[in-house]
Amino acid sequence: MKSKLQFCCTAAVSLLLVNAVNIEFTPTHKQVSLNVGQEALAKRGGGRSGGGSFNRSSPSRSAPSRGFSDNDSGGYRSNPTYTSPTNVYVAPGGYYRGGYGYYYSPLPIIVLILILGILALAIAFAMKNAISSKSSSGEEIVTYSTGNKELDNNIVTVSKVQIGLLAQAHVVQKQLTDLSLQIDTNTPEGLTELMQESVLALLRTPENWTHVSASSKTVKSREEAEKLFNQISIEERTKFSAETLSNVKGKVRQLKQDVKPEQEPGTYIVVTLLIGTENDRPMFGDVYSTQDLKQALEKIAATPPEYLSVFELLWTPQSDTESLTYDEMLSEYANMMQLA
Repeated sequence: MKSKLQFCCTAAVSLLLVNAVNIEFTPTHKQVSLNVGQEALAKRGGGRSGGGSFNRSSPSRSAPSRGFSDNDSGGYRSNPTYTSPTNVYVAPGGYYRGGYGYYYSPLPIIVLILILGILALAIAFAMKNAISSKSSSGEEIVTYSTGNKELDNNIVTVSKVQIGLLAQAHVVQKQLTDLSLQIDTNTPEGLTELMQESVLALLRTPENWTHVSASSKTVKSREEAEKLFNQISIEERTKFSAETLSNVKGKVRQLKQDVKPEQEPGTYIVVTLLIGTENDRPMFGDVYSTQDLKQALEKIAATPPEYLSVFELLWTPQSDTESLTYDEMLSEYANMMQLA
């Protein structure tokens, strides 16, 4: 009887252990859905603004034409009064007049040939410096030499600066939103203004910089540069749940923002600058410290308008009432390193 009681107790305990294991390690449908929902919350809305192109074009420049009047034709002019057979006078056409007849001088013809030769060489030199290329659509684009080797070749530089800021820098989000709504990004002047003002907004709050990811790469083909730029842009844009504000090449779009209360206090804001320039060398080296980041941003802001080809500004969250949690920052921006 005692042995039977022990057996029954052992079987009951074993059954309970098996059920406990199944409950602990076998996820239900409800548990899986909850995990998916938590992962979806890891993305926030973002803002995007910019424009430009790596394909450079300029109006064709015709070489100035130079005409000659009748007075320059070397034609015969009225002869001076004859005084004596021994007098010699050079008339304005190159004719010698003496007492015994007229003799033609070759000097004006030589000068004329030299002038025409110089003009021909100048035209040939200008045509030689004309750079012909094709855009992605197959249209031929002709640009002319500016006398600057960096602007006349196909070597360009693609740079990226990504900065993590403390959530208390909400003013940066508002400034970037205002800039994107006000500036015409379809003009070179507007694009330059957007770049400079975005960098200035970041430079004014270095005390809030926490993390960084920066790179600058020289590319020897405009087509390859465009591919690289678009690849980086798409990679960063997929980290947004949606682009709640967009101003690309002058086209402004806004989506209704569904701001939900924070599950936990937000900590970070991320701003990304993508720049395509005519530089033949990288704009900056490795960025590890706050001082390195400051110097890189100052170099970007000082880029001359004629050097700026493409610029794109990205930031998340776009709304100044939101910020990223530590887990969200770690999930989407694991490549960023803490500033020294």
